[in-house]
Amino acid sequence: MLRIAFDNTFARLPDAFYARISPNPVSAPKLVALNETLALELGLDVAQLQSRSGIAVLSGSAVPEGAEPLAQAYAGHQFGGFSPQLGDGRAMLLGEVVDTNGVRQDIQLKGSGRTPYSRGGDGRAWLGPVLREYVISEAMAAMGIPTTRALAAVTTGQDVMRESALPGAVLTRIASSHIRVGSFQYFAARRDLASLEILTDYTITRHYPDADGPMGLFAAVVAAQAKLIVRWMGVGFIHGVMNTDNTHVGGITIDYGPCAFMDSYHPARLYSSIDRNGRYAFSQQPEIIVWNLAQLATSLIALMGADTDASVKGATEVLHGFADLYHGAWLEQFRAKLGLKLARSGDAALINDLLERMAAQQADFTNTFRALADGNAREQFADPAVFDDWNSRWQARLAQEGSTLEAQQTLIRKTSPALIPRNHRVEEMIEAAVAGDYGPFERLNAALANPFEDAVEYDDLRRPPTEEEEVTQTFCGT
Repeated sequence: MLRIAFDNTFARLPDAFYARISPNPVSAPKLVALNETLALELGLDVAQLQSRSGIAVLSGSAVPEGAEPLAQAYAGHQFGGFSPQLGDGRAMLLGEVVDTNGVRQDIQLKGSGRTPYSRGGDGRAWLGPVLREYVISEAMAAMGIPTTRALAAVTTGQDVMRESALPGAVLTRIASSHIRVGSFQYFAARRDLASLEILTDYTITRHYPDADGPMGLFAAVVAAQAKLIVRWMGVGFIHGVMNTDNTHVGGITIDYGPCAFMDSYHPARLYSSIDRNGRYAFSQQPEIIVWNLAQLATSLIALMGADTDASVKGATEVLHGFADLYHGAWLEQFRAKLGLKLARSGDAALINDLLERMAAQQADFTNTFRALADGNAREQFADPAVFDDWNSRWQARLAQEGSTLEAQQTLIRKTSPALIPRNHRVEEMIEAAVAGDYGPFERLNAALANPFEDAVEYDDLRRPPTEEEEVTQTFCGT
């Protein structure tokens, strides 16, 4: 029998925070992937997870001792329109554990069946989105970007109906919590200040123990999101569905739906099939997170003090501080991608000039920055002379550093991955898995476990797509 040392703090909150649910058994669960390293970090027994009883738990067919299955309640703005009740419509929080690093982690099943928040959906997931989130979330973790993690993927033995019948699957997701901006909006919309205060105190305790009250919490979330979005921008990541219910107050990446990594660079790059107006395009992400944070501030205002005007003014000042936090972190990130440590007044112009030239020449985002360390970045440009003109100024700027060429190249390689989960490779992996071949999935995971290393055996995964291979749209998968 699978044993997990649960310590479920969220389940001790009032009933208004969730709906308790029962498992939805599946017919023939089969383990596709188990993240053994992560399992050990969580203090879990790998052999037990791989056993029949362990697979039953990972598929949502059985509940281990100490688990308290529930679906969390939350609201959210989806593409700007407010929904007062969303909630976990296809997810089940089994419970929490404290990992070997002393960090409290949620264990959640995605695709485990209907909940009271399913709104007519089947609560299930098909294999494609499950493997997609597994690969991309683990790649993000390997890049050092705050994220949910993937513990396991299990097929259910049952088809789910989307446009056609597709193999069903369940993802076991690990997260420092599942508290979203939409969690606060849920109680604010109901004017349930008692529950809102409980949620605020709980979030401070769990994520920001040094924060002083609601205003301190808001400031901490603003700072965390500024750092997170910069990390996304630094690797060409496009979330694709930055609704407030997908914005985590702990500053981690959550809900990998129609997300994608850019191939050729363009600031307006967009892949999400459901983002018809480009609301969540690459360059829009810093602006959208400010909009989302404003919704968090609005939810918290009632708790910030009796003087509403003073609270609004204080929260507005905190929110306006996002720009400096973001731009400071952005400059530091992109300086490093150019091999620069020292700050100089012309650095922003130098960085932006390179990005503009990359956009005009359709240069590959990942390979161009990586190639700066190898001395062959000009090859990424259709007209190498466009790069050469910029390169002369970059070389002059590098000379001001007083550091060695080796140190500069090392800095570039530490901040510019050699490998990303390219869209066409992810789609190839999914197609193969649906046909019963998990080799590409396993190979992609192995390669992306060390994204900053140059590994000859994975050179093919660095290649941008041909015109025929290019993926222009990604899909949510619900």
